[in-house]
Amino acid sequence: MRVTRLLKHAFIPSWVARRAFPARTIRKIERALKEASSRSGAELRFVAEAGLPLHYLFGRRSSRRRAEELFSLLRVWDTEHNNGVLVYVQLLSRHIDIVADRGIATRVGQAEWDAVCREMERAFARAAYEDGALAAIERIAAVVARHFPA
Repeated sequence: MRVTRLLKHAFIPSWVARRAFPARTIRKIERALKEASSRSGAELRFVAEAGLPLHYLFGRRSSRRRAEELFSLLRVWDTEHNNGVLVYVQLLSRHIDIVADRGIATRVGQAEWDAVCREMERAFARAAYEDGALAAIERIAAVVARHFPA
């Protein structure tokens, strides 16, 4: 394990996430998620963390593993058609993951989710966190609704 990585994650303050996603932006994201879920019956969640928990760093676990753990903890999988989707943003590592439940994963390839992640990364690189998140949610909602209309 690299000591610099450990120190960065250990000492990054939580306000870093609030700076990228202030309360006003969070409210917009919540509304977008609610509207998206109503169009498809899917469970859509968005999680942004400033840094990885320390036990991930010591265990040499990736941000993808963290996304999968949150997918389970938040019960995103708990839908009738197994069509939940979690967007995970790890701000310090600048890593974005989309975890899709098995019902949607059999119909939508990883390449499509990766394309959404790359679009978000480009927006976030311009510090357009709100625009990037909302555009990603809209695109995910359209994909899920195409396969699972309400």
